[in-house]
Amino acid sequence: MAFDGITIAAMVQELNTALSQGRFNKIAQPESDELLITCKGPAGQKRLLLSASPSLPLIYFTEKNKVSPLTAPNFCMLLRKHIGNARILSIRQPEMERVVEFELEHLNELGDPCRKILIMELMGKHSNIIFCDDKGMILDSIKHISLNVSSVREVLPGRPYFIPQTSEKRNPLTVEQETFIQTICKKPCSAAKAIYTSLTGISPAVAEEICFRASIDGGAPAQSLDETACLHLYHTFMRYMEDVREGNFRPFIVFREDEPVEYGVLPFTQYKEGYTVQTFDSVSAMLEAYYAAKNTITRIRQKSADLRRIVQTALDRNRKKFLLQQKQMKDTEKKEKYRIYGELINTYGYGLEEGCKSFRALNYYTNEEITIPLDPTLTPSENAKKYFDRYGKMKRTEEALTEQLAETGSEVEHLESISNALDIAMEESDLSQIKEELTQCGYIRRHPSGKKGQKVQAKSKPFHYRSTDGYDIYVGKNNFQNDELTFKFATGNDWWFHAKKMAGSHVVVKCADEELPDRVFEEAGRLAAYYSKGRTAPKVEIDYIQKKHVKKPGGAKPGFVVYYTNYSLMAAPDITGLKLVSD
Repeated sequence: MAFDGITIAAMVQELNTALSQGRFNKIAQPESDELLITCKGPAGQKRLLLSASPSLPLIYFTEKNKVSPLTAPNFCMLLRKHIGNARILSIRQPEMERVVEFELEHLNELGDPCRKILIMELMGKHSNIIFCDDKGMILDSIKHISLNVSSVREVLPGRPYFIPQTSEKRNPLTVEQETFIQTICKKPCSAAKAIYTSLTGISPAVAEEICFRASIDGGAPAQSLDETACLHLYHTFMRYMEDVREGNFRPFIVFREDEPVEYGVLPFTQYKEGYTVQTFDSVSAMLEAYYAAKNTITRIRQKSADLRRIVQTALDRNRKKFLLQQKQMKDTEKKEKYRIYGELINTYGYGLEEGCKSFRALNYYTNEEITIPLDPTLTPSENAKKYFDRYGKMKRTEEALTEQLAETGSEVEHLESISNALDIAMEESDLSQIKEELTQCGYIRRHPSGKKGQKVQAKSKPFHYRSTDGYDIYVGKNNFQNDELTFKFATGNDWWFHAKKMAGSHVVVKCADEELPDRVFEEAGRLAAYYSKGRTAPKVEIDYIQKKHVKKPGGAKPGFVVYYTNYSLMAAPDITGLKLVSD
């Protein structure tokens, strides 16, 4: 989601509410393209972050402080000199542009009131923070832009400030019906693209939402819309902009499972099945939550990439081995035929002529006559011995393969459980436990500097949910946690849940020897389904049983258990409405 003009309009409303007639108290520049301003207004003291980062330009309130350099940069020193204790006269957004202007009043060296303007431009790689006088002349900027860098506008001290018009865009708050139809419905591109390329401050996501509300395919050519469709699109657009004009903002984030997909300040109706929406009291809280979640997921994916590669390589190798062993096992099914051939040759072969290539004999096991191939260079007894030897070899192969198939199948099951743990890992401490498990199992070589026998201390904790009826439900994030949850934390009468015949988390419901309501079983089943490899399926079969009936075989791999009597239920992998508790 772009930090578009509509989100900025909501942010400006929030800034005015918190800082109207307030003051700048302290100005810091923790990064080369970032300001952190401590302000005081009607809502008390606030920290305002202004970031002109080319990859992530933002403006929002934050509770977090940042360490500033010991020597403040020149731009920061200039701001401190002029507006270090300035009063905020107004905060505005010119014509839905991605620009926020702070009009400030301060006292000069003679004690006379002066006005200055601090301008925050949120324009992607062209973002900047510009400081101007009351006549619009640039005093300085956090980034200096010369004509060698941009032919559109110089951003240097002494140059006049203006917002560059790189394309002919209309103000969405004032566009009229005829102009809207002529500008948008005649463009040789898709309807959604026609909206966001013709109107200021409209992002592609908002353009798609407007088309969706108007029951128009955003990807359809704009020129294909008839007069009625164009008129309907215009009225839908105006109703959407009416909420912007009146400031009816409701910040929210759209999630797919645990991953943030989109954010906005006006409801998105295009996201329905498979998505959840979390609302916020302020734009700042929404932005901080969105980018924190995004950064967490991105960081975890980057850090888990090596572990995923190790697990996937081992999985591919063991699956191929398993298939080959199954094929070899199928070949051993012929062993009984060779044993019978040997017995029949010993029984009926005494009268065979020398050099005979085959003979027919009655199989006394089935009362059917069969043809037995013979080696003409061998005697009947030698032919019988050859078949008995082949039978013996296949029998030994079958016995060895039975053990090998069990080992390889167990290895595949174990690796799939680690793969599932990587899918649900949310913190670096989760990854450290998974890495330790892979090291113990020999997939990762332990670093020579590590002390022999020393294990990584588990800092990660299982997920803790609370059911609708107030019961505590715990979900293991990896095999170490599964073992600890099942065999150390859970007591005998607690209920234990797991997805049937697939990798997944152990789920424990603490019951305190009470009889649980049916809804608790259903909710625990949903958690077991969601935190399993079956989370993309519409329904998952879940086994559940009291913990006292769950056993761990001696020498079994982490997370592996056995149970012989259990109940089953079908659960959808949907945990909407279940409350995650912060321990």
